[in-house]
Parts: sequence; C-alpha cells; structure tokens
Amino acid sequence: MTKAQEFTVKVQSEDAKKKEKPLNDKPDFEGSSKFLKDEPEGEELSEEDQQLKEQLEMLAERLKEPNTELYRPALETLRTLIRTSTSSMTSVPKPLKFLRPHYPDLQALYETWPISEDKSLFADILSVLAMTYSDTQPRGTLRYRLLSASLRPADSPLADPGTWGHEYVRHLAAELGEEFSLREEAELEAAEGADKTAESKDHLPGTIQDLRNLAKQCATFLLNHNAEPDAVDLLEEMEIIDEITQLVDDNTYSRVCQYMIRCINLLPPPDDLVFLRTAHAIYVQHKKFPEALSLAIRLGDPDLIREDFHAPANPLMKRQLAFLIARAQVPIEWIHPTAGTEDDDIEVELEPDLQDCLFNTRLSPFFREFGKELGVEDAKSLEDVYKSHLENTRPGISANIDSARGNLAGTFVNAFVNAGFGNDKLMVMAEEGNSWIYKNKDHGMMSAAASLGLSLLWDTDVGLSHIDKYTYSAEEHIKAGALFATGMLNTGVRTEADFALNLLSEYTENKSVPLKTSAFMGLAMAYSGSHREEVLALLLPHVADDTLSMEISSLAALALGFVFVGSKHGDISETILQTLMDKFERSDKSLDEKWAKFMVLGLGLLYLGTQDASDATVETLKAIDHPISKTAQILVEACSFAGTGNVLKIQSMLHHCDEHVNKKDEEKKDGKEEPKRDDSFQAFAVIAIALIAMGEDIGAEMSLRQFNHLMHYGDPVIRKSVPLAIGLVSTSNPQLPILDTLSKYSHDNDLQVAINAIFAMGLVGAGTNNARLAQMLRQLAGYYSKEPDSLFMVRIAQGLVHMGKGTIGLNPFFFDRSIMSRPAVAGLLATLTAFTDAKAFVLDKYHWMLYLLTPAMYPRFLITLDENLENKPVTVRVGQAIDVVGQAGKPRTISGFQTHQSPVRLGTTERAELATEEYIPFAHVLEGFVVLQKNPGWEEENKMEL
Repeated sequence: MTKAQEFTVKVQSEDAKKKEKPLNDKPDFEGSSKFLKDEPEGEELSEEDQQLKEQLEMLAERLKEPNTELYRPALETLRTLIRTSTSSMTSVPKPLKFLRPHYPDLQALYETWPISEDKSLFADILSVLAMTYSDTQPRGTLRYRLLSASLRPADSPLADPGTWGHEYVRHLAAELGEEFSLREEAELEAAEGADKTAESKDHLPGTIQDLRNLAKQCATFLLNHNAEPDAVDLLEEMEIIDEITQLVDDNTYSRVCQYMIRCINLLPPPDDLVFLRTAHAIYVQHKKFPEALSLAIRLGDPDLIREDFHAPANPLMKRQLAFLIARAQVPIEWIHPTAGTEDDDIEVELEPDLQDCLFNTRLSPFFREFGKELGVEDAKSLEDVYKSHLENTRPGISANIDSARGNLAGTFVNAFVNAGFGNDKLMVMAEEGNSWIYKNKDHGMMSAAASLGLSLLWDTDVGLSHIDKYTYSAEEHIKAGALFATGMLNTGVRTEADFALNLLSEYTENKSVPLKTSAFMGLAMAYSGSHREEVLALLLPHVADDTLSMEISSLAALALGFVFVGSKHGDISETILQTLMDKFERSDKSLDEKWAKFMVLGLGLLYLGTQDASDATVETLKAIDHPISKTAQILVEACSFAGTGNVLKIQSMLHHCDEHVNKKDEEKKDGKEEPKRDDSFQAFAVIAIALIAMGEDIGAEMSLRQFNHLMHYGDPVIRKSVPLAIGLVSTSNPQLPILDTLSKYSHDNDLQVAINAIFAMGLVGAGTNNARLAQMLRQLAGYYSKEPDSLFMVRIAQGLVHMGKGTIGLNPFFFDRSIMSRPAVAGLLATLTAFTDAKAFVLDKYHWMLYLLTPAMYPRFLITLDENLENKPVTVRVGQAIDVVGQAGKPRTISGFQTHQSPVRLGTTERAELATEEYIPFAHVLEGFVVLQKNPGWEEENKMEL
C-alpha cells in the first residue's frame, strides 16, 4: 500500500468516527468546508463520483510509471477534468477533493522529473492542487505557477491563469501580494546589512518583474469578470497601479476610476497622488473631459488643467469645462495655450461666450433668476429673520441693550440674508443720504458700508455704481468700508477692466490704517485664488517693512495668502519667514501681539492642499524659539494636508492637545509664581484636526468623537476651540447630533465657549434655513437677552442660517463633494482664526472679519442651460447621495428623491440626476451650471412608441 493510500484510509477511519470534521481546520477555498471533507465510504459515493475518483487515482498512478509516453495524455486528462470543475463557482470542485490526499506524493514525484514541457504542465496542475494545502504550505500556488513558467521555452508562454477559474486567480493574487512584501522586506534588510531571516531566504523562483507580469495577467482576468476593486488592490500592492491604464477598456474604466478615487483618502502620500494621476490618465484616454479636469483641479497641476481644457473640440464641452474652472477659481492664466512656453507674453483671445463662462459673469443674473423661480427675490427684513414675537423674553428687556451693538448685528444679518440679490432695504434700496450707516458708530460705519459688497455680491455692473459714491465720503470709516465692499463685490468673478485692482491699488500706500487695511482685504477678496502677480508687487513690501505696525504687516501677509492660496510661492514664504526671524532676533515684542497669528496663517495658506511641499518651511520655523513658531508649524502642516483625512497628521495634532501647558501644581516654583506660558497653539491644533478630517466622511465622524473627549478633558483654550472645529467639519451640513452638541455648548459656563458654539451653529446651518436650528437660536436670543456679546453672536448666527434666503452655502467642497475650493477654505480658516480670540477681534472693533467668509459663499443650485447658454428647464430628481462604488450592477445613486423642474436648490449631501434621457448633460455631476444637448435618439424612441 502506497503512502497516499495509507493517508486516505486513515482519513476515512477518522471520518467514520466524526463525519463532519474537515481535514483542514482553516479551509482556504470558497465553500471549502464541504470541499475538504472526504467522502465517508466508497459505497456512499454516487456511481459518477466513484468513477471520477478511480479515474483520477489511475491518472496519478500513471505519472509514477517508468513509461514516459503515458505522462502527457495523463496530464492533459487531469488538466481537462480540473478545468471543467473549477470554471464554475457554484459546484464544489471534486477533482481537487479527490486528488488532495495524493498532493504530497505528486510533489515528491515532480522533483524527480527532468526538465521538460511535461514537467511544466505538471507544475501547472500542482499549482491548482496547492490551493487545498495553502494553510500548511504557504504560497504553493504561486511557487508552482512560477516554476511552470520557468520550464517553458520563451516562445510558448503559459496559459492564462483565468483558465483555472476565479478562485484560482484570487489565490494567486493573495500570494503575489504576500511574496512581493516579503521580497521588499528582504531588500530592506540587505540594504541595512542585517542577516536575512529564514522566511525571506525561502524565496520563490522568478524575479520581481515575473511577479508583476503575473499580477497583470490576474488583474486582466479580474477586470473582465466584474472584480475591478480586486484588480486595483493587486496592482497597488505590486506598486504598478499606473499600468492599469493599459488593461482597462470601455466597459471597465468607469468602475475602476470610481473605486480608485474613493481610495484616495485612505492612502498615504505619495500613493494618493499616484492614484489621482492614474485615474486622470484613464479618463483622458477615454475622452471623459469633465472627469479628467476635476482630477487635474484636485491635483492643482497647471499643465494638466491647460491640456484638459483645450482637449475637446466641441465648443459646448469647452464651455462646460469653463464653468468648472470658474467654480474652482483656478487662475485663468493657467489655461492660456501659451502659458508655460516661451511665448508666454502673447495674449490669446478667447471667444466671448467662453470668456463669460471663465470670468463667471453670468453668475449674478442667473442667481437672481434662480431666486425668482424659488420665490425669494423679495428683500427680507431683520424682523423676518429674528421673529422676535416668538422669542421667550419679557417685554421691555431689550430696551436696555446697547442700540449701536444691535444696529451692528442688524448690518451683518441684513448683508448675509440678502447676499447676492442687490435689493436689501437697509442699504441698497435706502434713500439718498443713507441713514443706516449713521446709526452705527465709527468702526460700525465701516462694516455697514462694506455690507453693500455682500448685498450686491457678484454684480460688478450695478454694484460699482452703488458703492462708488461712498468712496468719496469724508468719513474715513465709510470710505474704508466702500473699499472693502469693492473687493467683496468681485469675489469669484472677473472683469476685463479690473476695477478692484485699479481702485484699491492707490490706497495700499495710504497713511490711514483703516483705508490701508481695507484696501489689502479688498484685494484679498477680489483676487482670492487668482495668483495675480500685480497684487504681489503691491502687498509684499508691507510684509517686510519694519516701520509698519504688526497689524498692517500681518494683514498684508494674510491677503497674499488669500490671493496665492495653494501656490507654494517661494518669494512670499521666504519674505514671511525672514520677517519672523528678524523680529525674533531683535526680540521684537510685535511677535507677542494678537496679529501675529494672521501673519503665520498667511504663510500656511500658501501651502493649502500641497501635502509634503511644506516640509522645508516647517523645518525653518523650528529654528524660531518663540511661541508663535509652534502655532505656525501647526497651521502650515494643517493647511498642507487640508481635506486629505491623513490619519498620522490628525494623531500628531491630538498629541499637541494632550499637553497641559499651565498645570496648577507647576505654577509655583521656588516659592515664586511662574509666568503663564503661551498655549494658544493648542487652539489651532484643535482646528487643524477638523481641517484635515473634513474631506472624508469617516474621518469627519471620528473627529467628532475626539472633540467630545477634548471638551471633557481639555484646558480652557482647547474647550473654546472645539465648537469652531465642529463648525468647520460640518459647514452648511446641519446633522441632528451636531446641532444637539452645539446647543449644549452654547449654554456653557465659559462665555467664550458659548459664543464660539453659537457662531458654529451659524456655520453648520449656513444657507440651509434649517427650522430646528432657527428655533434653537430664537431660544438662545431669549436666554442671552441681557448679555450683549452673546446676543450679538446669536443674531450673526441667525443671519448665517438664512444666508442668501437659503440659497447660498459655505461648504468648501463641491462637484459631488469631490473638489475642495481653496479660496473657500482660506475664508473659513481666517474667520475661525479671528474667533480663537473673539473678544480681541470680532467682538471688538474688527467685526469686519466676519466678511472674510465671502470667498466661501456660493449658491447651492443646479441650473440647466441649452446650447445658447440660456436657461432650459428640465425635469430632475433630487435626493440624498448614496455611495455605490464597488456595488454590482447599476444601483440607484440617490435615495428618497423628489422630482422637480430645474433650476433646483441642492443641499450639501444631495445629488441630482435627469429624470428622462431627452437631454444629454455635458457634465457627469449635475451641480452649478450644466450645459445640455438634445439626445438625437430620444425623438426616434418616442416615434417608435407612437
């Protein structure tokens, strides 16, 4: 009796005692709990199975005979029997089950055979049988596959692994990944001069290139059998993901790209950028221009953006791409065909329609038309927002409140609520000799005049004539407000005349601080994200000038941060770093001022979304031994990884938060009381967690749990920043648990925490008209009726919730929440920075900092346009967006939808799709402006139905 037969008898006797016990406790084959049980006794097998078993045993015996001519037919028969059984996923492969006891014998036999093509086929069969022994003999499937390939002549390649079935390919893929990582470890050890471990010595035959070639074969099979995620994962493990571009076809590229894009937030750098570039290359290959351009914008690569914009020949597609570029506020200079070449100075004329789309000049008229459709074009009064009659206060109480503070709140509420409609009753529609401005004191006048910029937002034609008269005012603050308003008016739109630059540039050298700083911030608003070199020449000298106050230098740096956001601009970063170094070396007290944080924020904004590009800057900052240095390091690092969900960076920010800088037991040392150390860096560490996590749903949810812990155990500086971080992570997305949390914090004993929580409620509900939130704020107005600062903030929050009468949001993510608007993040971050010390800024005379939210303001609408770019109402469905990546078939992408006629309003987490196939959209995401084309096949279908 042979060893194999002894083994079979032993197994059968064990099965007689306990029939259900499998041979292998950890089966590695789908359905293999059945698959690894040997049949109890010969007579219990069906006649067909018994016949198959005997045939297989006979073939195995034949391979041991001395007559070599019998080998080939026996191997061919074995191959045919195994292939027919493994090609189906539904049946248990019986040949593998019956051959399993013979596997050790066949292995030993294989070693005795001379090199030949028969041996190669034998190795191929052993590779399949090795699946049944994968727990005891790791990587056997891969070992014999590689041996089989090495035994064949170069001109007769091995059959595709897919011919052995899906499960075989999955086994092979798993073992390929394992082997590749073992080889990498061995290389590292060899490089470090360490002894190789026993495991790494036990290498399989073949080179790394052989492994990668086999991985590509497996990936091709997986792609053709609806297992795109498995193919992507395999090629990523083998570090050749960029080669998937050669493997995808018209049927698979879409699912591959969707999966790759969803993986980006879960990958460490630089793998995330490799995935982005690979998906971009696939989209370009298949002429999917909007998808490709959206990825080029995420990468922030001017060359790719220019190539993608000029790639389509269809003028309508080009206009659609122009709308996307205008929404992302990409510098228009990037897309000139000559940009980056020697002919850089030659201006290229764009056709008027295309230029209108790029300059966003249609935004204002379409937005007002949209307001009419929704029935909200009429101006809202303050009482429409406050609804004081519903507030729970006793009559006569409010009379004691400072009327100037109340009027100031009214200024902001009026501006936010009527933003973009240009018809508010307090300012725009007021009679000549506007009385509302004069109902405010000093700096209040500035905010009142500046509010015109919000009311007339995006309307550069009418807006300038309204604001112009205030630029001649004798009152300095009114003039300063008019300059700021000019900048806000031009936010996100562009004009050929460049009014903002022409008007504001002359005031940058003015001796008056309010006029000078308003000109700076006006330029910041008008040109945020535009990378305009003209602005650089105006502002950079003010950053380095020692004779100027920290306020002026810091606001110049902040304005440059807005204009050159995400540009990694060397001159600006060097100037800011040099200024900080000089001030530190001279022990200049200005670094201790409250304005210093805005200078370092300006530095951080230059690196927004650039990931590792900021490493050198962070290292340079470490050389400055001053508390502001730590704040700067946190801000630069947080901005660099904004919206990436990078777990390691979030952990490092949490480490900054667990430090108790001013422990009470350490305050006294040698009988003397120690001076308090600066702990303001912790406030920015908390905001940094939100900034990094906000682009990714799971990370954002996890960060909310961390904020809960920080609120319980953190120092006061951390506690007052937690509401701001919650506001940032869920801007314009009011979810019930978040509203409840912020409502709890808004009643906190620490007034700073309460004020920040109230502002965060405004951020979370910005532009949503959320009824529950509006009710909460009315209750707070009653609760804080005797507390002017808190009541002021309640009013601001009410204005934010009803922003643009519920049509304008602040969320920095757009295009199905896939692209982060850098100017929008800059605006939100600058406003939150002001709130880290609300008493010194917003609640003092710098309330104009609330207007820094302007770059983040954008209508949440879908407007469908015909081929002439005129409004074209069509039927659309709007519902909650569902993530369908990796799901089989064509599942619904929205749930709980309602059918509307366009134009329609979209919430932050909502998605729209066309209800019929009558029109073909040029954009794959229905958001903002979408150009439609009549579907030529639609009329034919209708005629056929008739």
